[in-house]
Amino acid sequence: MATSNQIEPAFQQIHPSKDAAGTSNAVPDDRPTQTRIRIKIPQKYHQEPVISRLISEHKLTVNLNQALLGANASNDGWFDLDLQGSNRQIQSALIYLAEMDIEIWSKSTDPEEEIW
Repeated sequence: MATSNQIEPAFQQIHPSKDAAGTSNAVPDDRPTQTRIRIKIPQKYHQEPVISRLISEHKLTVNLNQALLGANASNDGWFDLDLQGSNRQIQSALIYLAEMDIEIWSKSTDPEEEIW
């Protein structure tokens, strides 16, 4: 399992930022993009269609890379997902997950830290 210094919140990876000159280097909202996240599904949401809502309500293409979620599990579950869509759709989906208090981790952009 990755430690907290080996992951970063998905919001930091996707949210717009500015360079040293103050110029926005954000991805335009409608430009197709992709991000990889890992989410922790609390036990109370095991019967909720969380992944289905990412597809149907946020219009994302979701590729399930890895999962750990038992049908009768009493523990939290984990999903490793690739999300594809516009920047706006991905941000909307991340807000939806955050509002449900679902823990979101993004894959590090540093290849030396890729240990998931």
